[in-house]
Amino acid sequence: MKCLVTAGPTYESLDQVRRLTNLSTGRLGSLLANFLVARGHDVTLLLGHYATHRGEQRAQTVETFTTTADLGARLARHAGEGIGAVFHAAAVSDFTFGKIFARSADGVLTEVTAGKFSTREGALLAELLPTPKLISGLRGQFPQARITGWKYEVDGDRARVLELARRQIREHHTNACVANGPAYGSGFGLVSASGDTAHFSDLDDLFAALADGAS
Repeated sequence: MKCLVTAGPTYESLDQVRRLTNLSTGRLGSLLANFLVARGHDVTLLLGHYATHRGEQRAQTVETFTTTADLGARLARHAGEGIGAVFHAAAVSDFTFGKIFARSADGVLTEVTAGKFSTREGALLAELLPTPKLISGLRGQFPQARITGWKYEVDGDRARVLELARRQIREHHTNACVANGPAYGSGFGLVSASGDTAHFSDLDDLFAALADGAS
């Protein structure tokens, strides 16, 4: 089966030298891609440029993405390739930069532009604009695929994260969601479209369940 895995962080540029990103290492998605290859699947891995995981990449195809827009374009290019399973584990930035402003002594905001913003400008105010939810387009791009999303949360508790995972499935017409992060606690929760949840403390057990569900 052809499988598509996304892993690692996107980034958004403030100027030509500074970027907003996140702490995703790309490890989980990379290891999942390796596991799927070992199971005999044809895997394409879309990996964030700033992923810090340095393990072996065994996917037959590895592409590097940069911004949220770049990852979205790469997903669109793979639509129609007979992908049977999509595992969207990338940590996509929720925000990108809009306009940058300097504030005068009397509080007036003036837009500023530069290839590299200087501290001589003093304090600057950055506008943060929501990025598109790439997961919302996956069903249209891969109508026959089994699609698994991820829900990583810091605030709240396990029950809240699992409810957010169920909501992701409902809203974006996916088949499953992996819940994890500090709010979930140790291990991983795999939520199905029916709302059922299985807990895994071991990555290989989680990967096996994901692979079995996609077969």
